[in-house]
Amino acid sequence: MRGLIATLLVCHAAVVAAQTTWRSPMPRGLDPYLPIPQDNPQTAAKIALGRRLFFDRQLSADGSLSCATCHDPQKAFADNRPVAIGINQRRGTRNAPSIVNRGYGTAFSWDGRASSLEAQVLQPIENPDELGSSIAGAVTRLRRDRTYVDQFRQVFGRPIAGPDLGRALASYVRTIQSGDAPFDRFADGVADALSDTERLGLRVFRGRGLCTTCHLGPTFTDERFHNTGVAWTGTSYTDEGRAAVTRLPRDRGAFKTPSLRDVARRAPYMHDGSLATLEDVVAFYDAGGRANPDLDPELFPLRLTPAQRSALVAFLRTLNGVITEGRTSGFVFGKPERKRNPRS
Repeated sequence: MRGLIATLLVCHAAVVAAQTTWRSPMPRGLDPYLPIPQDNPQTAAKIALGRRLFFDRQLSADGSLSCATCHDPQKAFADNRPVAIGINQRRGTRNAPSIVNRGYGTAFSWDGRASSLEAQVLQPIENPDELGSSIAGAVTRLRRDRTYVDQFRQVFGRPIAGPDLGRALASYVRTIQSGDAPFDRFADGVADALSDTERLGLRVFRGRGLCTTCHLGPTFTDERFHNTGVAWTGTSYTDEGRAAVTRLPRDRGAFKTPSLRDVARRAPYMHDGSLATLEDVVAFYDAGGRANPDLDPELFPLRLTPAQRSALVAFLRTLNGVITEGRTSGFVFGKPERKRNPRS
């Protein structure tokens, strides 16, 4: 009898742990309010399940790739290639964006095709150029693993299913955060957190560079779509961008504004990875983007001086922070930037 009671108590404790709401203080610089869907509350057990799934190659059709293949924690959850390379070495058409701080997002993927993080995390599984599977196929493979069967049952109270696969992955992705960058410390009043050159770059960023028109707020993105001309060849678009989703002519060649958090860690840049360095990006915007019939009206030549362009790049590097993920277990990627000489 005592053994039965002990077993029941252990099972009850496991269920309580699975349903306990996860809370963690946000890193310095981020909004303390992280939006969580009412139908998918964060729990420690769900985050642990999502983390396991994120690194599991069973989600791909042939067991060769995982989510982490293109969203590598050691590369700011991106992959440093111009475009993503999927199953059977299939070459995609777009750069794998960093998913750091995506819990704050309101639009997902370069063209905004997903309206929620729960929907977005499932799309690569079904994309023939990414993980090349189907949700049903992935679920079938997971159901063969008794530990997954038990884990899903513990977290969701039911058998493995596609929507719950999305809920678990999304819960984990919401823990992938970056803050406490040199800029955040400077914004908190630590005067020597930025050098003279970096402070000049901040003034350019907020002023003549007009960067805050699109890169604003704690995550440095307006979550909107803009045509900068990157996809324009001179006669047509290599990628319709947002228009492929909305079918609206005004959205041709428009792509979502990426976050600038940890931007120096995840070259190359733009939706197609066509700009190799931050210097290239600054030069592109200094020139006013690439002229085309649908160019965003807020883009025009800036005529920055060489010193201003260099300072702007230096400031962008101060947005490299400390990247954490799955913090219920204390996993940490990325290191704090060293304290710098304010005169350097």
